[in-house]
Amino acid sequence: MAGRDRVAHLLRQLATAACRCPAHSNTYHQAAETCTVRSTDYAFEMASSNIRYGEGVSREIGMDLQNLGARNVCLMTDKNLSGLPPVKSVLESLVRNGVNFKVYDNVRVEPTDSSFKEAISFAKKEAFDVFVAVGGGSVIDTCKAANLYACHPDADFLDFVNAPIGKGKPITGALKPLIAVPTTAGTGSETTGVAIFDYEPLRAKTGIASRAIRPTLGIVDPVHTLSMPARVAANSGFDVLCHALESYTALPYNERSPCPPRNPINRPAYQGSNPISDVWSRHALNVVAKYMKRAVRDPEDMEARSSMHLASVFAGIGFGNAGVHLCHGMSYPIAGNVKTHTAEGYSVDHPLVPHGLSVVLTSPAVFNFTAPMCPERHLDAAEILGADIRQVKKADAGAVLADTLRHFLFDLKVEDGLEAVGYSKDDIPALVKGTIPQERVTKLSPREHTEEDLSQLFEASMKLY
Repeated sequence: MAGRDRVAHLLRQLATAACRCPAHSNTYHQAAETCTVRSTDYAFEMASSNIRYGEGVSREIGMDLQNLGARNVCLMTDKNLSGLPPVKSVLESLVRNGVNFKVYDNVRVEPTDSSFKEAISFAKKEAFDVFVAVGGGSVIDTCKAANLYACHPDADFLDFVNAPIGKGKPITGALKPLIAVPTTAGTGSETTGVAIFDYEPLRAKTGIASRAIRPTLGIVDPVHTLSMPARVAANSGFDVLCHALESYTALPYNERSPCPPRNPINRPAYQGSNPISDVWSRHALNVVAKYMKRAVRDPEDMEARSSMHLASVFAGIGFGNAGVHLCHGMSYPIAGNVKTHTAEGYSVDHPLVPHGLSVVLTSPAVFNFTAPMCPERHLDAAEILGADIRQVKKADAGAVLADTLRHFLFDLKVEDGLEAVGYSKDDIPALVKGTIPQERVTKLSPREHTEEDLSQLFEASMKLY
């Protein structure tokens, strides 16, 4: 009898115990169901494009398009790149493999809603079944938007644009395959479901963020980075640096609110720091520390330039799922309100503060501000970038990382703060106003902030040295 009682007791325990695997766990289903009342999220999701890396790997793209059964391909680039080796190598591969294609080379460096709409109009006129983007983040982001709206021809432009500027509707329809061939080592756009542009009516940057628009494949060919001028390599590298730093120090995913209601499709692409993104972001930071200065100073240093190309991918996977925060949120009005500044190394017919530069100019002030919330991570980042932290107190983490960044930027001849790109203290209210709509990223700051905090951060960034 005693033996049968023990067996019966065990069976009752098994019947009431919850299986711990996600497919069957009662606790898993309860968590999902209670998202309507939870104040913070309980899960994170990793998404990234497939990536193919290798010297000369662009030669394979024609075969990829054949394998996809492509009949009419849209290839997007910009006028500067259209006659350079990266585009030539891709076109040669398409011709060699008998791929039918049309070229759109009117992409704007630092795209706007108007330039997006021009590319969308081009895409809608043809029945393209595959898209190919050859260029930096501006080209890849423009191609993402063209693919999205060509596949949703009845959508209003603001339907998928991030709130509060747009409606932020989820993307539920299928898109065409998109192959991205990055030519800069910075944006990581070949890995992410994000497309950024200047919204001209408000003179502020915004974008579209959805896993649905990420490229099907990123072809990362380090040969293409050899065509980058030194300042383009520097500004692209600063984007990698800040992608890595911001995603590593972002608000943890389980502290982000609100929890997505009812359906995981509502979980944002930028979810907060998490254990998987941390690995990619921290590794990217190590690569930046080792190779970025070499990549800027010697354009023929294949080891350094190819390493930075990979660092861009690593950081892209990290921030593409964790997100960025204040440096990027504040960068958008810096780039969007540019007056007369011209950027060395960029052949454009309009004033320009390159994206990577607009991001990095606030980085010393930002990380000095955010450090109290996660000093260990800020000290870790400072050590990776070369600081001796053995005697540093946690309370000094922000100052140490800020000083480390200033030295790094000084060594790479970065302009001396916002004043050097045409801003003054009188512009601070407009810069703050342009940051406020960037809640999608600024809310991932580990430290809460007010408009007054933003004003002080912009003021502290007027001069770096």
